[in-house]
Amino acid sequence: MTTSPIVKTFIIAVFVMILASLATAFFSLFKGRDRDGTAAVKALTVRVALSIGLVIVLGILYALGMISPNG
Repeated sequence: MTTSPIVKTFIIAVFVMILASLATAFFSLFKGRDRDGTAAVKALTVRVALSIGLVIVLGILYALGMISPNG
């Protein structure tokens, strides 16, 4: 079964948000304005939540047969 372009776009968009959150944490940590690092911790928390959510969504899509592994 071929994967829908909407599903591919969603997966790529979430992956880009994960990378953006990681970049935000990196820059907030090394900018030096936030001394206690709370902005970096919040950004990393968002990254972890997005990653877990993406894994769950991928599992559901696989179980429903909407995506399949290459092989």
